[in-house]
Amino acid sequence: MNYYGNHSLAEMLSQEESEQLKKEIPVNCNVTLTQRQLCDLEMILNGAMNPLNGFMGEADYSSVLENMSLSNSLMWALPVTLDISQQQLDAFDGATQIGLCDGEGFMLATMDISSVWKADKEKEALKIYTTKDRSHPGVKYLLTEVKEYYIGGEVNGMQLPMHYDFESLRHTPESLRNEFQKSGWDKVVAFHTSKPMHHIHYGITTDAAKSLGANLLIHPVSGVGKPGDLAYYSRVHCYQAIIKHYPRYLAALSLVPQAMRMAGPREAIHNMIVRQNYGCSHFIVGPEHASPPGVRSGGQRFYDMYSAQSMVEEFQNKLDIQMYRVEEMGYSISRGKYISCKTAQVEGDETHGFTEKDFNDALEHDQKVPDWYSYPDVISELSKVRLSRKHKGLTLFFTGLSGSGKSTLAKLVYARFIEQGDRPVTLLDGDVVRMNLSSELTFSKEHRDLNVKRIGYVASEITKNRGVAICAPIAPYETTRESVRSAIEEYGAFIEIHVATPLDTCEGRDRKGMYAKARKGIIKHFTGISDPYEEPVNPEIKIDTTGSTPMECAQKIMLYLFKEGYIG
Repeated sequence: MNYYGNHSLAEMLSQEESEQLKKEIPVNCNVTLTQRQLCDLEMILNGAMNPLNGFMGEADYSSVLENMSLSNSLMWALPVTLDISQQQLDAFDGATQIGLCDGEGFMLATMDISSVWKADKEKEALKIYTTKDRSHPGVKYLLTEVKEYYIGGEVNGMQLPMHYDFESLRHTPESLRNEFQKSGWDKVVAFHTSKPMHHIHYGITTDAAKSLGANLLIHPVSGVGKPGDLAYYSRVHCYQAIIKHYPRYLAALSLVPQAMRMAGPREAIHNMIVRQNYGCSHFIVGPEHASPPGVRSGGQRFYDMYSAQSMVEEFQNKLDIQMYRVEEMGYSISRGKYISCKTAQVEGDETHGFTEKDFNDALEHDQKVPDWYSYPDVISELSKVRLSRKHKGLTLFFTGLSGSGKSTLAKLVYARFIEQGDRPVTLLDGDVVRMNLSSELTFSKEHRDLNVKRIGYVASEITKNRGVAICAPIAPYETTRESVRSAIEEYGAFIEIHVATPLDTCEGRDRKGMYAKARKGIIKHFTGISDPYEEPVNPEIKIDTTGSTPMECAQKIMLYLFKEGYIG
């Protein structure tokens, strides 16, 4: 199988060249990459995104948006860009060579800047995702997290990002191609996923292998998946369990360091290009390929079912790798196996579905999973991370105006958990955290966000280790709260508690005179007066403390936690 486009994978710089460049590039010209940027850089350097030899310049970017091709007319579905802030751009001070570093400051590559432009992110959202709706996770990330400028240029690799886990499952396209050749695998069908695999996925993949007379590559994402996905290292244990159920020598498991965009049809094309570069002859495309999560559980639909397959069919002649289509499947009790829902409808057979949400809910509430849904060893692995609610880590995130009563309620709930004594609990009050962890911060929007994100990071670590974190910042901005929720829900439960006490009541409780000073302009950027408080859109608990005692309000919270199974 040929690499896609011209095979342009460059040699990595020698150690001597790398050390010299590290000395030459000033600190102000180093960029610390985000997780998504690190994934993109690794796939550029290892050849998975061949023929890209760097982050896209403006000409390629514009052509991808308008024509779904690079500026040389070679088909390409998704922009691969490096975004930076105005502040970072100014810091370069006209320099045209910069260093690309990981989170620990190790330089992985240099980039020769050939193009700089201001991103039109709304246009990009419409072209790539077909919507500007921020309820689409890819659009939300683009519009709220991606910075305002893009820079493009060729990269010169020093080393690939370091991975210290599952080293035997990490392959470059070249090393995986060598493995195929050594094993005599001339036809390989790839299966892409960011989810655990169960009986339905085993059936789909073995049917594909039988139909095509091909070996099977299980190729899950280990980079950035979809919101709500288990961390990759938890999923890997599931893949290692299910791979044992395949006939010997039929299937192989390898991790791909990809950052998903959830761009539906366009991403299906991108995924096929990547797997062609890895040496695969075929690629499995399902009815909801690369769609945002939750479609089968009533979530918002952004792409029609089978739209990814339709786009691949339209552009199939531009690819060497071939699509293997999969129809929507359901479990037939009468036949004891999964069958096509179309077939079931024609033949009058009843099919049953059991979604990922149904499965997670069953584990959370200690309910039995249907035998036909998964393998016992896979369920056993998932049970270690999808704990029942009363055993998993938990963050209680109080948010509300100053004087709303959130700190008092947080302390009361904290005391209840301390008295219960069956799990570690930590109180992270906004003012206390600001004094101990964020004393250098001002009350600007940027610094308020940073303070809340620091609280969220500490809470995520507590939650990951199955403790209870009780947070009580003002946290006035919805986007920041949602960012904290996403980070924490990767490890456990997040309960947002909106203490919705009205502003006039909060002012009436103001013993320190802060509101009065804010109204006189003495205190700037005061939430509720000179700075907005964005009310939570869909909090788990909403409490107005007006006319109720703190004990009564705290009891409502504890009863909610009991009802939902978080305490026993």
